[in-house]
Amino acid sequence: MPISRHGLELLKQLEGFSSTVYLDSGGEPTIGIGHRLTRSERRSGKILLDNISIQYADGLTEEQSLALLAQDLVMVNGTVGYWVLVPLKQHQFDALVSFAFNVGNEAFAQSTLLKLLNAGQYDAVPAQLRRWVMDNGKRVPGLVNRREMEISLWVTVHV
Repeated sequence: MPISRHGLELLKQLEGFSSTVYLDSGGEPTIGIGHRLTRSERRSGKILLDNISIQYADGLTEEQSLALLAQDLVMVNGTVGYWVLVPLKQHQFDALVSFAFNVGNEAFAQSTLLKLLNAGQYDAVPAQLRRWVMDNGKRVPGLVNRREMEISLWVTVHV
């Protein structure tokens, strides 16, 4: 299942937009809508977008950033869909995609949150989300706010 329009809008709001490279709260070079630059992208100065190499030194357009987000979300949607073994409602899937997009696919796949969810403990997800508010050993207010928004999405059905 892909992220819904509502989930996508929330993710865009949470990530924000920057046409140029900035350092995220953990000091990682990031561009567009939450795209963390890979080592290869940093070295080459280019991002592969729809099989086209794009130089990003002068910034990305909003259209390019949206396309890059869609490209990044293919992997995250797949990760959540693959690792979650219990049925999810759309709003729950959307919350998990936002979370996995932020913490990374590997961290999501290895999380206690996922283990508890796959054991059918849906009610454990909010408390588990609240554990993921640190970056480089520091509590980040933006992550606290993000997790609360993801929790709100998890528990609330949006149509």
